[in-house]
Formats: sequence, C-alpha cells, structure tokens
Amino acid sequence: MSLSEEERLVMVDYEIEKAYGTLAQVEVLQQSGFWDGVANRLYYAAFHAVNALLLKNGHQVHTHHGASAVFQQLFVKTGVLPKETAELYSILQTMREKSDYNCSFGATENIIKPLIEPTRNLLEKIKGVLSEK
Repeated sequence: MSLSEEERLVMVDYEIEKAYGTLAQVEVLQQSGFWDGVANRLYYAAFHAVNALLLKNGHQVHTHHGASAVFQQLFVKTGVLPKETAELYSILQTMREKSDYNCSFGATENIIKPLIEPTRNLLEKIKGVLSEK
C-alpha cells in the first residue's frame, strides 16, 4: 500500500499520538502493580514512536523486528539518535515479549520501573527528530 504525502503525514501524527497515549497508560498500570502491563505499554509507546519516525521518512515495515532493524540502520547507525536508543528499544522489546509470552517470567517493579523515564526520553528524542525534518 502506497500512501500519499498527506496521508503519510496524517499517519505520522496518529502514530506519535498513539505513542503518548500508550505511555499515559503506564501510570495507571504502575499504580495498580501490573508490571507485565507496564512492560507491554512501554514497548508499544516506543514502537509507535519508532513507526512515526519511519513513516515520516518514507519507510513502512510490517513486523516488530523489521521496525527495530530499520530504526537501528537508518537512525542509530547514522548518528541521528544515540546508540542507547536502540539498546533501550531492544530491552523494551525483550521485556514485552517475556511479559506477554513467557509464563515463567514475572515482570517486577525492580526490572520495569527503571525503564519508564528512559522510554519517556526516547519519545521526546524521536519527537525532536520528527520536528526537524
């Protein structure tokens, strides 16, 4: 599916709105002690922000791992975003997968809470890059 320039920009706005809306859910889940849910929402907040960045630059991906690979290749390896952003994105993806699919893994406050502020910062960095281009 090919998007027009206008459609692409609308989708970028939707993706970044979705990223921040998903991040807002973290607080409710955190207050309730649902750390598996927090892990899920942190990853999806980052995922939607990454998708906004990819779409803004004319790239559409169809898998989570594809988004990660293209993000790293086009924005981290080129120095647009620091290496730590790709490392965080990878950690978030792993935590989400473990929380969602591994019944012997229990996300805990000690594991997940330290990822909240860095995820918020990741969204801000991506929002900054989006406003530059």
